[in-house]
Amino acid sequence: MTNLAMLPARCVLAVSGPDRVAFLQGLVSNDVAEARPGIAIWAALLTPQGKWLADFFILDDGARLLLDCEAGQREMIQQRLTRYRLRTQVTLAPLADIVHVAWAGEPDEGVLGEGGLAARDTRLPEAGWRVLSPEPLATNATAGDWDSYRLSLGLPDGSRDLEFEKSVLLEAGFDELHGVSWTKGCYMGQELTARTKYRGLLKRRLVPVDIAGPPLAPGTPLLLDGRDVGVMRSAHGTAGMAVVRLEALDQVLTHEATTITPRVPGWMRVEAKN
Repeated sequence: MTNLAMLPARCVLAVSGPDRVAFLQGLVSNDVAEARPGIAIWAALLTPQGKWLADFFILDDGARLLLDCEAGQREMIQQRLTRYRLRTQVTLAPLADIVHVAWAGEPDEGVLGEGGLAARDTRLPEAGWRVLSPEPLATNATAGDWDSYRLSLGLPDGSRDLEFEKSVLLEAGFDELHGVSWTKGCYMGQELTARTKYRGLLKRRLVPVDIAGPPLAPGTPLLLDGRDVGVMRSAHGTAGMAVVRLEALDQVLTHEATTITPRVPGWMRVEAKN
């Protein structure tokens, strides 16, 4: 049975106008032309120095590009994109559409209601579908259920797992999870992203972890033999995400009475330890 949950922490920003694809193409990490009805792409907006600002799904309803983004970041995303609009024929506007997610099966068209839009999440075959609707849909799962599921897959969740103006995309799996295009041409922050890939500069990775003991707040340091080798990010119950140095990925980490065991997912390519 398909699971469907509402994600109240997310919202939608519409990019309209005849230049919408070309406009976003020069600003975000993925190939915007790959977004089409039924297919959502995952992309990031970076600083000119290549550090993470935001990520979002781009859906195409045939007339607009719809950015499924964090509600707390929508205003910032709109402001930053507007700086680069210049003379392009593009309009940016928030929408009242509600973001849902479906997994363990394709959402039934009858569930979507009038005006509903569903597009496959292309990060992983198991990642499900992004669903936008002008009205709340009848759900059979919660945002917490989705959180547990995406943690089991090792999927990042925006600012809960990445640090504003600090995180590097490839640390967070954007390469393996199809969030970066290596063929589309230039975009803001491309230089650092490419250099990180081709020079093998990664020293740490964002990975799912199993937690035993008291929960840890985001930002809590993770230790190995007294050395700081990682930092906790998001968590739900006994599952979480943490940034961990490569040499510690096969070790059990600690913080006071809590133990954290990194779990490298099958989709992740980890280079030789440095």
